[in-house]
Amino acid sequence: MNKLNYTEEIFNILSRGGFISNNSVQTKIKRYYDAIEEQQTEYDEYYNGIGFHLEAGDGYFFFTRKETKVDLQRKLEAVSKWIDYLTFLKTYNSAFGSGLVFSAADIVVRINCDMELKELAGKLFSEKKSYDEIVEKLISELERMGFIEQQDEVEKTWKVLASFHYIEELIDCISITDDTDITDDADNTGRREMDKVMNKEKDKETDKEKEEQP
Repeated sequence: MNKLNYTEEIFNILSRGGFISNNSVQTKIKRYYDAIEEQQTEYDEYYNGIGFHLEAGDGYFFFTRKETKVDLQRKLEAVSKWIDYLTFLKTYNSAFGSGLVFSAADIVVRINCDMELKELAGKLFSEKKSYDEIVEKLISELERMGFIEQQDEVEKTWKVLASFHYIEELIDCISITDDTDITDDADNTGRREMDKVMNKEKDKETDKEKEEQP
């Protein structure tokens, strides 16, 4: 078996609930993605040894792990805001998804010209008063969750990563499970997806601290 490269770097990203996307603007992330894609089975076996399962999405990789069951209602409350975020973003641009490049300024302009967007924006963050503040907060949330990266600091543009498929699939999953009985099956996809978002919320402060490190 060939030597596995970047095991520590990959672990540091994925163990915090992050993603490794194939369309990242960061060269090192693309390098990690290519390494995993080439030896996915070997990487999965390696991380299984420390309690993590490496999973592949549509153009991205992430970790899952077995955990104690958490009350379903609490999970749904934790992810309900992402339904609002996604509704807003898809209303702004129905093509909002992996590969799209956008700017905060353009979103603000669209809000000022669209009554529906104004109503949706007003429901996102009650503590934010201006549309600029609302959009800035939304972008911050998307970046923290690993769904977007800044593409051009001067032009202030952002790129939607392949990992955005995750939140789209999550919302679809919630729509399905909302109309069906949720079993206690630990491998239930909907439960697993919601577990991940819950973990992201619990690790919010840890993520922030690590992102600020050089």
